[in-house]
Amino acid sequence: MRITFNGAAQVVTGSCHLVEADGVRFLLDCGLFQGSEELEELNPKFTFDPSEIDFVILSHGHLDHCGRLPYLVKKGFRGKIYATSGTIDISRLILMDAAQVQEEQLKTVNRKRLREGKKPRELLYTLDDVFDTFNHFKPCDYHRWYRVGSVRFRFLDAGHILCSETVELEVEGKRVVFSGDIGNRGKPLIRDPEIPEKADVVIMETTYANRKHRSFKESVEEFKEAVLSTFKRGGVVLIPTFALERAQDILYILKQMFERGELPPCKVFLDSPLAISITKTFRRHPECLEDRVLKELERRGDIFNFPYLEFTRRVEDSKKINEYRGRAIIIAGNGMCTGGRILHHLKHRAWDERNSIIFVGYQAEGTIGRQIVDGAKKVKIFNETVAVKLKVYTINGFSSHADQPQLLDWVKRAAGRDSKVILVHGEKPVIGKFLPLVKREVGAKVFAPELYSEIEL
Repeated sequence: MRITFNGAAQVVTGSCHLVEADGVRFLLDCGLFQGSEELEELNPKFTFDPSEIDFVILSHGHLDHCGRLPYLVKKGFRGKIYATSGTIDISRLILMDAAQVQEEQLKTVNRKRLREGKKPRELLYTLDDVFDTFNHFKPCDYHRWYRVGSVRFRFLDAGHILCSETVELEVEGKRVVFSGDIGNRGKPLIRDPEIPEKADVVIMETTYANRKHRSFKESVEEFKEAVLSTFKRGGVVLIPTFALERAQDILYILKQMFERGELPPCKVFLDSPLAISITKTFRRHPECLEDRVLKELERRGDIFNFPYLEFTRRVEDSKKINEYRGRAIIIAGNGMCTGGRILHHLKHRAWDERNSIIFVGYQAEGTIGRQIVDGAKKVKIFNETVAVKLKVYTINGFSSHADQPQLLDWVKRAAGRDSKVILVHGEKPVIGKFLPLVKREVGAKVFAPELYSEIEL
């Protein structure tokens, strides 16, 4: 068995691993590189011919895991893409949005590249390519074994986002586990991650393998304090959020605050058409929800709506938010401030020290979000320099990724002394700190592959 790492190798984005075994070639994920321009330029690069890939197993619907599927299809892939039905629903929404965003952003990017004397960048894929991709999706149930050629696999609940998967495989007589992204335990909406049986080969994510999250309960209290202290200053709260999972977690918390009388009268704007659509998708997949949330959904018919909440799909409504001067919480995409409506709100609000920004998710290197978290006093937004004077909060207990103690517990239960553990989906310094811990605690042979490198097993 040979594995070639076409993404998420000593970086967090672009998850895509080619497995060649027993005459079969398949991919674990096919995600988009995001963040810096250097990373994004890797998106058209594969070490393989897409037309020779037999099938794809998709762990979940985040763009850095599914975002290159339309490009794969565009370049000749003709096989099936296996995932849970919830992951397929989410991926459809994510990919349609990505195609539209790419088309809009490319015009701006290419104007800049031409001015710098560089060649214009080609569109990675179009909306038509996304629609073509839909025909390749094949829904699968949790816990049921499937066979494609000589490969058997089944899905466990990864507890990361709605209907996400950890993949157990049987390949060439070996048990292989691909973690996907491992969820943070104790989240309010979805179940905790399931632990796979011990495997010969474990491919696992390491996004937050160098830190310990605060508990979800502590994070909620920190969130409340950030919101209320901002309102006392007469400010507005900005929450750059990923349309999937984080936006829904925040809405659920705000709804609970409202019902307990903890949230003063204000406007809560969900300013993301994609997040609005995904919020409705939660209702269609009760099989992935916590039992307590499921009972609430059955009793009330809705788990997110409350009187202060306003959905803003139209651009015109989004622009009006910038004129609003009362108490407000603005939840807008995207989560790393690399694009989307959050940039417009930052441009209008970042310079005012009464306001706050609450980061509730991972900020990749090279993003505006990371610059602000790292203490930048000024950022460039739409070619305009904007002062950063608002108060900055980073609340990592809302993360949908497991932290170091959870990851270590997971791998100790999934791998043994005779296993081979492959660390992916983490920045190089993070993997460097986690690798010796796995060696010491598990006793397994541990690998940290570089981008486009191969491992023979």
